[in-house]
Amino acid sequence: MTTLQPRARRPRGLLPRPILVFHRWLGVFVGLLMTIWCLSGFVMIYVDYPRLEPAAQLQGLAPLQLPSVEALNAVTLPPDLPISSARIEMMAGRPVLRVAPARTPDRPIPQMRTIPDAVDLATGQPLAPPGPAEIRRIAADFAQGHAVAGAPAVPVETGIDQWTVQTYRRNAPLYRVDYDDAAGTEIYISGKSGEVVQKTTRFQRFWNWLGAVPHWLYPTILRQDGALWNEVVVWTSLAGCFLTATGIWAGLARLRRKRDGKVGSPYRGLWWWHHVFGLFFGLLTLTWVASGLFSMNPWGFLDSEAGFAERERLAGPMRWNEVRQALSALNRLPADTLRIETAPLGGRTFLLAADAQGGSQRFDVAGRPAPLSGQDLRTALSGQPSLAALDLMEQEDAYYYSHRSPAPLPVWRATLADAETTRLYIDPVSGRLLRAFDRNGRGFRWLQDGLHSLDLPVLRKRPWWDLLVLPLLAAVTLVCATGTWMAWNKARRDVSRLWRKLSRRLRR
Repeated sequence: MTTLQPRARRPRGLLPRPILVFHRWLGVFVGLLMTIWCLSGFVMIYVDYPRLEPAAQLQGLAPLQLPSVEALNAVTLPPDLPISSARIEMMAGRPVLRVAPARTPDRPIPQMRTIPDAVDLATGQPLAPPGPAEIRRIAADFAQGHAVAGAPAVPVETGIDQWTVQTYRRNAPLYRVDYDDAAGTEIYISGKSGEVVQKTTRFQRFWNWLGAVPHWLYPTILRQDGALWNEVVVWTSLAGCFLTATGIWAGLARLRRKRDGKVGSPYRGLWWWHHVFGLFFGLLTLTWVASGLFSMNPWGFLDSEAGFAERERLAGPMRWNEVRQALSALNRLPADTLRIETAPLGGRTFLLAADAQGGSQRFDVAGRPAPLSGQDLRTALSGQPSLAALDLMEQEDAYYYSHRSPAPLPVWRATLADAETTRLYIDPVSGRLLRAFDRNGRGFRWLQDGLHSLDLPVLRKRPWWDLLVLPLLAAVTLVCATGTWMAWNKARRDVSRLWRKLSRRLRR
């Protein structure tokens, strides 16, 4: 394509030549990566990375058979053992108790990251690793709960792979079970706990190789080293920010006033497209690559601990003897119950019976139904910092909404009178803390979700969001792709010119 070269005089405000050369060479490699980020972004709009949500894990359980009081009394746990959670569910045809000890000075692991200790309620002894027959039974129960039509194949022990890179170490050994169904369903079962920890389909696996894997720089060989992966994403994002910012600067400096008095681009062909689209969509490109950087929370500038202290404050202390007493008093279960789990509130123990339809019912220590009230939450949140406001939300707000994960409604929203104006979103049935935002958490929400996904209240409705985002993403893709192509051609000419100079010197 022909180009109209700018005047020989150096444009006022143009970046120094070394920076322009660096911009050009950076465009060859980082520009290509940014183009891949854009193209994979189209896929990620519609296909998320496969993950087994808690509700889907619950749905794959067999109907619960309530254990006897004798079986509970046979559990060899210290009566005064502080625990953060306990649940009873079926595993391979028998009930098991899974208990997560509470966080203590010698066990400073938040509840969400503990691996529950499992007890076989048929014997009262620690649960032994499931054997091949039990793994097949677990897979059959999961298929029945999820209406998987195909028969499960023989379980195969597997190492870390693309879909278990985050869960493998906690649950190894892992067994993969393939189903002979039209969707190509695969599940992964922990050989340690007997829990199903991941589920994928052929559709998800194919499109994620074109979506999340290149977009997040997520190949297994890199992602299994968390520290290295973090550094690679942070520094490539920083390089993308530099490339985009210098490109915007150079694009503004290259503008010319034409004979008719209008300001425009001096280029033609592909260069014109890159120059003009870069001027119009360069800022959007910069916000997208910068918000991708923010998603990694580099150097901890948006660290947030909202939810950790508040979760413990809301629940209060709980000990095994209180849980055993409540379980022993629960002599009848609602229909289709799949799991019984603790739901402590304000230092009092309650139980939650979850069913196959996603519903749940709350019981007190005497086995009586105990619906949660607003006054119960006010009592549990009494103390310091004080409770500034408590509202039952029927609609989503700017921080509690469904996007990548569900946001069930209604939900209690509690605002604390602390320096951070912390917001707590609490389940109206169990009293369990669902989400929490302090000042940094709210900042992260806008800098990452707001800028990167254009996840703004006025744009959240589909398909209006798609009608805006798809053309914008196409325009940014054009900027990145044309810039990469131009940088490659320019860099190739630079190399050829340098090679000719070296060849002449060597012939002398």
